[in-house]
Amino acid sequence: MLDTVTTTPRYSVVNRQKSGGATYTPIVFARFVAEQMIQAAELPKSGKIRVLDPACGDGVLLDALIKNFPHEFRKRVEAVGYDTDPEAIRVASQRLRQDFPDLDVRLEQKDFLEHVLNLQGGGDLFSTGEVQKPFHLVIANPPYVRTQIMGAQQAQQLAQSFGLTGRFDLYYPFLLGISQVLADNGVTGVITSNRFMTTKSGQTVRRAMLSRFRILHAWDLGDTKLFDAAVLPSVLLARGTPDSQHPHTNGVAYSSIYETNDTAIAKAEDVLSALNADNDTVIAIPDGRHFRVRHGVLDNGGDPEGIWRVATQATDQWLATVEANTWETFRRIGKIRVGVKSTADKIFIRNNWNNIPGGRPELLRPLITRKCARRFKAVAPENAKHIKEILYPHEVTENGRVAVDLGRYPKAASYLENHRAALEARTYLIEAGRKWYELWVPQDPTAWLSPKLVFPDISDRPIFWIDTDGGVVNGECYWLQCENKDEQDLLWLALAVANSSFIEVFYDHRFNNKLYAGRRRYITQYVELFPLPNPKSDEVIAIIDLVKIIHAKTPSTEADQLAADLDARIWRVFGLSAEEVLR
Repeated sequence: MLDTVTTTPRYSVVNRQKSGGATYTPIVFARFVAEQMIQAAELPKSGKIRVLDPACGDGVLLDALIKNFPHEFRKRVEAVGYDTDPEAIRVASQRLRQDFPDLDVRLEQKDFLEHVLNLQGGGDLFSTGEVQKPFHLVIANPPYVRTQIMGAQQAQQLAQSFGLTGRFDLYYPFLLGISQVLADNGVTGVITSNRFMTTKSGQTVRRAMLSRFRILHAWDLGDTKLFDAAVLPSVLLARGTPDSQHPHTNGVAYSSIYETNDTAIAKAEDVLSALNADNDTVIAIPDGRHFRVRHGVLDNGGDPEGIWRVATQATDQWLATVEANTWETFRRIGKIRVGVKSTADKIFIRNNWNNIPGGRPELLRPLITRKCARRFKAVAPENAKHIKEILYPHEVTENGRVAVDLGRYPKAASYLENHRAALEARTYLIEAGRKWYELWVPQDPTAWLSPKLVFPDISDRPIFWIDTDGGVVNGECYWLQCENKDEQDLLWLALAVANSSFIEVFYDHRFNNKLYAGRRRYITQYVELFPLPNPKSDEVIAIIDLVKIIHAKTPSTEADQLAADLDARIWRVFGLSAEEVLR
């Protein structure tokens, strides 16, 4: 018997898929999650077996889970599904009615998060709290929606109710909400983005997940492209627990699979079948892609909020060798900052300032963008339209950083005045007590003239260079200035380490936050932990001297040859050799 309840659609401002975060699950993926759940489940020997999908979409997850039940248990299944999309409810109903005409199924157009808040008694001022029997199995692929899509009011309510801070994805409270409806010792299998495993915004969720569940196995499915959408998925298999006050971190199995160019030693029918391979095996699948599979245990450095990585005996030994040869990290040099953000780039950033009416304005500075990216020393973009300058209306006085007095810069004032309406539309700037013509994130105006390490936020290989020309770094790049004038050579040492093949392997073992096509995310929380060897050792002094020569000679064949020598030196100074690379 199938019961369907529908109401009015929830979202109306943005399109259905974007607002609802719908990324429906491929059948083969649904089957994988269902199989893992049934293997782990301890099903009740009598009575109803309660099953839930809190964001059931087209019903494929519920369908796969029910199909994996042993036949003698299936007749006792009581399945419940929620979704905010009435069309999804209709499709799911049709699927489940066709496959299981006699099954006890209830599909309801309902917002799961509102439902959980009502269970807490926090739905509204007059809510007394709903009562609901817990579920033995919860299977889910929660929606992927950022806070800026769901709206400020809803985001604020969710943040307060679930203890979340900063920007977060809608699947964060979904994960935490599942813990409130899952029976003690019940099993949940959740497909979600892998972002929470390694990003700063996922700290609160990582702690909560380890406390509210006993995680059995986590799979980081990386750049496998299991979805049509640009989602890097993961799967969590977890058991409900009555003890939600303490993190449960021991014995959590952790697997990862990422595309590689390395030679395959085995074959598999598809990505999910490749997960059956032994640890550190490269697998080829029929479409020609190669994947490296790793199996180990979850390691978060002993910090419940720490990033998650696959720990194996080999990787732990490798990292221990690096640690033994590490003097400090990049954090010692200074604070890693993102570049400037104007929130009005079309006004502040141009490549044709000489051609604007009224003539070239004052306050222009060269802008460093990812188009300038080259290892060791920036490159001037070949395309003239990529050579840009920024109108930078900030300075430092005895009172600190301030917006300039436009009365001293008549051409800049005239230009900005012509765009005043657009700039004043940035109401958040005005509300913050700032002047209408300021950049939203200007950084420190005095810092640009000092040497600085610059790097793009995303690239498939490390691309770090030192700027000595006083350019302003754009928001698509990060930069690091040495805060101690007596330690300027540390910036050059960082340049040598950051551009090495060693740091690629270090990144993959320590963070392993990759996007599609092997691109890594070089963001503050990772780069600040890059290791530095002892700068007073003879080997490292030679490395610093060598990287300065490479910088001076770039671009040239000689610089490339010297860079190869530098790379080998970096491996040796950390007690390793490039021939012993542990991929």
